[in-house]
Amino acid sequence: MDEKRILVCEDEDAIREFVVIHLKRSGYDVYDADSGEKAIEAWKNGMRFDIALLDIMMPGIDGTQVCRFLRSESSTIGIIMLSAKSQEMDKVNCLMMGADDYVTKPFSPSELIARVDAIYRRVSVSRLAADNESELVSGPFRVDLRSRRITKDGEPLDITQVEYHILEYFIRNAGNAVDRRTLLNKIWGEGYYGDDKIVDVNIRRIRMKIEEDPSNPKYIQTVWGFGYKWGAGARADGERSAANP
Repeated sequence: MDEKRILVCEDEDAIREFVVIHLKRSGYDVYDADSGEKAIEAWKNGMRFDIALLDIMMPGIDGTQVCRFLRSESSTIGIIMLSAKSQEMDKVNCLMMGADDYVTKPFSPSELIARVDAIYRRVSVSRLAADNESELVSGPFRVDLRSRRITKDGEPLDITQVEYHILEYFIRNAGNAVDRRTLLNKIWGEGYYGDDKIVDVNIRRIRMKIEEDPSNPKYIQTVWGFGYKWGAGARADGERSAANP
């Protein structure tokens, strides 16, 4: 089995040690840092991670700054923010800058591991899909399943891992209305502990990247009172790879 490498960046020793113990018990190779400075230094020194757990509130370089740095360095690393209940806007801002999920303190070990596993599982599923298909095409969009890269009119989209999976799911289900709970289950995993807001935040972020007019979207359309659908602006076209017509 491949190593599952995870960064834990948390300045409170008790919380960090608690998280590290449970991640190791679940089979993760953990690197822990007690400051944002150490986390960034580790990355600059060549350490690479599948997932990063970042506390929002830390002295010096805080979790939001580490999040921004890691996302600028990698579009595929999974980023989960650790936040206090009073930091509602901070959580939304972190999602907008590229975090994949957030966990609110205090949290249970089972909740934390479920969220981490869900993000890691998405990566594994994508790798398996790429073994059988190489490409999806929908209007101006082309999904390279092997590199997990999406282009529009030949230009690569600057998207996070979660955004990639949302777009891939929409393109595979072009024209079908998808409710928020289905998206939560498919992207964040069954039994997701959070609320539906994370779906809307990610949809808003994707629209800013793919729509000519995000306030009047033609690709990801809102189905009022229900959810979203991949609209007529990008009907699926040749969804299977050339190797699998």
